[in-house]
Amino acid sequence: LDPRVLRPQVIETWRDGVQCVDKILGAHVYDLDGSDNGQARYLTTPIGDLQPVDLDTNETWNLAVRVARAFVNTGCTVPLFGLPVIASVLNIAINLYGQEIIIGMYSDPDAVRHDLSVINDLLCDMHRRLMEIVPANQLQCVVGAWRTQPPGYGQICGCSTQLLSPELYADFIAPLDDQLLSVYPNGGMIHLCGGHTQHIPVWREMKSLKALQLNDRAAGDLPTYFRELREDQIIYPSPCAEISVEQILEVTGGRKTVLVTDWDPSNRGFAA
Repeated sequence: LDPRVLRPQVIETWRDGVQCVDKILGAHVYDLDGSDNGQARYLTTPIGDLQPVDLDTNETWNLAVRVARAFVNTGCTVPLFGLPVIASVLNIAINLYGQEIIIGMYSDPDAVRHDLSVINDLLCDMHRRLMEIVPANQLQCVVGAWRTQPPGYGQICGCSTQLLSPELYADFIAPLDDQLLSVYPNGGMIHLCGGHTQHIPVWREMKSLKALQLNDRAAGDLPTYFRELREDQIIYPSPCAEISVEQILEVTGGRKTVLVTDWDPSNRGFAA
């Protein structure tokens, strides 16, 4: 009932965490320290040899489908449902190959393009299938309680784009990110947590990109994002050591801004 703060109720599963797609693609995923802090061992096959996955026979995927159907079958209409971590084509490629996928953009671009295409087609297929199961008004992507979007919006985890030059991102990755966000009728969001401002010119022209979520290092660059993005691109900044709530509001004046933070009811102010 709070008129200023949205506190969405979200049911979200994190089985295999950010390594979910890595496991579906054949990587060995293991628990690092008993705290669900998963890791994936790099594939030993050469870049360019990645093959499409038969999702219908994949155990990890079928578990995700069973969870989604179990949620829908309850008939409960109140909570939102967060998808497994489908991440992004570059995140997954780096999880599978490490730095070799970036080196390959120079040394063997055709092989890299092949594997990136296989990965992104899989990601798009996973989103489409889950969209057929979960009602649009309840479906949210990863971290749905904090990055909540209206119905019909998708999301990409763009963490690793900080590793690429503007040229490499525009050439190899941006068309695939656009393809994935375009699976959703209203486009969607890219999550960022590092130094990514070199890609703003591409993102400004990406019609499917409707929001950017800024954490940590990326949040410190809020003035640049706010100044250089399109007027219709919403920013979800998280207050942190780099930037406070007060500084965020000073930059944006509250325009096209969704604050991702906690609310302290004792003083009707934002918690640190």
